[in-house]
Amino acid sequence: MFGIGSTEILVILLVALIVLGPSKLPDVAKSIGKALGEFRRVTTDVKRTIEMEAEAAEQKAKAEAARKELFGDGKAPQQGAPEAEASAPVATAAPATPEAAAPATAASTTEEKTA
Repeated sequence: MFGIGSTEILVILLVALIVLGPSKLPDVAKSIGKALGEFRRVTTDVKRTIEMEAEAAEQKAKAEAARKELFGDGKAPQQGAPEAEASAPVATAAPATPEAAAPATAASTTEEKTA
């Protein structure tokens, strides 16, 4: 794991047994195991966060490149801006209700009847 062989681990455990004693050694080993598990979880979370931030930065860069491709100067016209409204073509809206369309239909039907 850390470049430690089995002989070195045996020596470390023997020294820990002598220093801590047989009664405290299981408690210390348990707390070290919990600390290592927590360390692994934290490093995994940090790694995941860094990867997510890198992904977000990459997507932002791609979006900026696409904006530059589309608009040339890298600035998209904002919705509701005066320049965008002045250059936008004016569209006529279709009647929303059948009553609003009725006079046009009635006029065309009377023309057909007279013809």
